[in-house]
Amino acid sequence: SGALGVAILEYARDMGLGMSTFVSVGNKADVSGNDLIQYWEDDEETGLILLYLESFGNPRRFARLARRVGRKKPILAVKAGRTAAGWRAAGSHTAALAASDTAVEALFRQAGVIRADTLEEMFDVAALLAYQPLPQGPRVAVVTNAGGPGILATDALVSSGLQVPEPGEETKAALRRFLPAAASVANPIDMIASASPDDYRETLRVVMADPGFDAVMVIFIPVGLADVEGVASAVREAVAEARAAGHQKPVVACFMSASGLRQPLAVGEERIPSYRFPESAARALARAYEYSRWRQQPLGRIPDHPDLDIDRAREICRRARERGGGWLAADEVTEVLRAFGLPLATGRIVRTADEAVAAAEELGYPVVVKMVSRTLVHKTEWDGVQLNLRDAAAVRAACERIAERLRAAGRLEELDGYQVQPMITGGIELMVGVTDDPLFGPLIAFGLGGIHVEILKDVVFRITPLTDRDADEMIRGIRGHRLLEGYRGHPPADIPAVKDLLLRVSRLVEEIPEITELDINPLKAFAPGQGCTILDARIKVQ
Repeated sequence: SGALGVAILEYARDMGLGMSTFVSVGNKADVSGNDLIQYWEDDEETGLILLYLESFGNPRRFARLARRVGRKKPILAVKAGRTAAGWRAAGSHTAALAASDTAVEALFRQAGVIRADTLEEMFDVAALLAYQPLPQGPRVAVVTNAGGPGILATDALVSSGLQVPEPGEETKAALRRFLPAAASVANPIDMIASASPDDYRETLRVVMADPGFDAVMVIFIPVGLADVEGVASAVREAVAEARAAGHQKPVVACFMSASGLRQPLAVGEERIPSYRFPESAARALARAYEYSRWRQQPLGRIPDHPDLDIDRAREICRRARERGGGWLAADEVTEVLRAFGLPLATGRIVRTADEAVAAAEELGYPVVVKMVSRTLVHKTEWDGVQLNLRDAAAVRAACERIAERLRAAGRLEELDGYQVQPMITGGIELMVGVTDDPLFGPLIAFGLGGIHVEILKDVVFRITPLTDRDADEMIRGIRGHRLLEGYRGHPPADIPAVKDLLLRVSRLVEEIPEITELDINPLKAFAPGQGCTILDARIKVQ
């Protein structure tokens, strides 16, 4: 957007940010955003890449480039079109297919791209990354001369995933030696309204030397005839001394005066970004820490699974596509999943109630009877899952209930048969799903299973192919992760087995692009060493 670019250049100048290059790509007829990222990767004049995106040309190439470039230079992006109305506006402006925001969020997380919700936030983060070291941990010291902004800063930092720990006893003792008795040497460190430039200088010297902090936020509210420039000079001097002593933690400032200090505070070649409000500084620190943590982690790898029968699974899906596609039959789903080494519950697929009884006798009671249908995919809507059946009469009655329910709805002809499985109890119910995004390709979902997935919506998404690191982050990323680690007497789950399943599903949909939808729900995860088991699954091909 060319018009937007003019405003951006003025804003960057006001914040003291230099520009090596500014490019408005228009309709990307010959030069794309991916081309520019590749150019900036080796450009010595560029240390930070800012992107305003309305659409993606080749998102998979973007992900590969961003993963590589982000190891050397931070990439910040604002992606327009987060809402349905925004998609329409972006589509009319660029004549490009707008990607779903779920896929965009997954891509940015996997590629280490720092996502900002607004242009203002993007420049707030850029001001920090351009001139300050990356935070090496989440612990932030807040130095202030007023209690209210300190509390606001603490709330914003903690809600953004950072920590505001108390200083160590040695630091507290050092602060008490020169601060008034009314001052608080906890965190926030509230020097009270009478704080002088000397108080700021000495407090920062002590805090910058404390190994218990990874970053520092300095807040100043002028009271009466307070010396704004004196405080700014004190901050500069304290940071310069800290750098000379080898302390490389990032520092952000928040001067809450009427005019503020929008220009950064210069400390030699270094600049300390200055924000109008503490929430802005907190968000910038949080984004910088997320990026720092991403960069510190080793690159993920895509494991090789030598036990796969890819040709067998591919042939089954090819035959289904030739007959018109759609949902695979239950026996076809079983064959495809087994070809990729996925752990399925033992079971039998039968045509009649008599065959269901025979299968139950063979498997051993109690059992579960499920309806089998290629068109009626939501079994529970048709009473199609009958649990805890303990004898032949119960199995026969269950088959009759399913058939009668469909007969009453005039859909008995859509019943293909029954699936009989042992009744499996215990474990934690999870779900794994795949949907095909028209631009990004397969998108894998992971979360709590059963009814939880629809009610709680505790689900995370990633774009294939998954690396081992992606799978780890998916498992840790759901709010119910504590259940998998063991909670209030419940045993933990076999997380390595769940991780292996995610990686195999990723390989499955990468190798067989005809698969456009896949649902594994529920997936039972058992205690460590006992693996996990797929109780129900469906696959759609086109």
